[in-house]
Amino acid sequence: MVFKRLPGSLGVGGPTVDTVLDPGAARPGGTLSGRVRLVGGTADQDVEHVALELVAHVEAGHAGEGEGGVVFGRHTVGGAFRLAAGEHHSVPFALSLPWETPVTERNGRPLGIALGVRTELAVSGAGAGVGVGDRGDADPLTVAPLPAQEAILDAFGRLGFGLRSAGLESGRIGGTGQRLPFHQEIALTPPPPYAHQVDEIELTFLAVPGALEVVLEADKRGGPSFDGHDALSRFTVPHEGPAGPLDWNALVDGWVRELVEHRESYGSHAVYGHESGRLAGTGMDTPAGSGTVVEAKEA
Repeated sequence: MVFKRLPGSLGVGGPTVDTVLDPGAARPGGTLSGRVRLVGGTADQDVEHVALELVAHVEAGHAGEGEGGVVFGRHTVGGAFRLAAGEHHSVPFALSLPWETPVTERNGRPLGIALGVRTELAVSGAGAGVGVGDRGDADPLTVAPLPAQEAILDAFGRLGFGLRSAGLESGRIGGTGQRLPFHQEIALTPPPPYAHQVDEIELTFLAVPGALEVVLEADKRGGPSFDGHDALSRFTVPHEGPAGPLDWNALVDGWVRELVEHRESYGSHAVYGHESGRLAGTGMDTPAGSGTVVEAKEA
């Protein structure tokens, strides 16, 4: 364990802070718990608050935005209290992650997604009674897939799709219920049956309480670029999967076939998305509000 001294306005001799997350990966929509451990500096100080920020490293979007850390959650977990010189103080916390929190690992293997928890400590300015705050470096945050996300990724693997890359892209996908200012894209290489039709398929998960929206985008081999607008297909499943036995392979393969057929039916100039009104292979209706969508990615 290494205690970090928050730099800048707190100055030399200020308190040090170490944020320790509880063991194990978190999950989208789940609880992130741990504690912030403080050690007082060379003088007593009045702490106004201790806050945590959820930070994601997001890639440039279609409109050319620069890369950088995007805050997608902020929680005040402690304050106010007096921190004596040299005193050890612990602030436990338990906060809810957004349902759209990106997945950073699969089966214990990192996907290359950088998420972090950044600690902010605000203390009263000496003699001024004003808040003086500093943010430390972000501590890595590990997020594992929800059961339905895991099942879908496993099905793609069994169907012969390979993982090409994973990243976070700024911007929203039109026609979806997306809430965060960025979304995760998992790029999959196609198996031989689809290799002549698409170069890759990009998979995005948009979870909400009780359901998982799955967005698929087909990158047509040799097709032209249309300012970042691509054909999309959207499907919805409950977090635990539809009730009763389910052939995830058949379900996902049906999604891919529908996506490819939809793209080809409009030609390489297609920019419109659509949503399946039923869960393929299950005879199960998607949640209320589903239907045909004519939206594309927002630049």
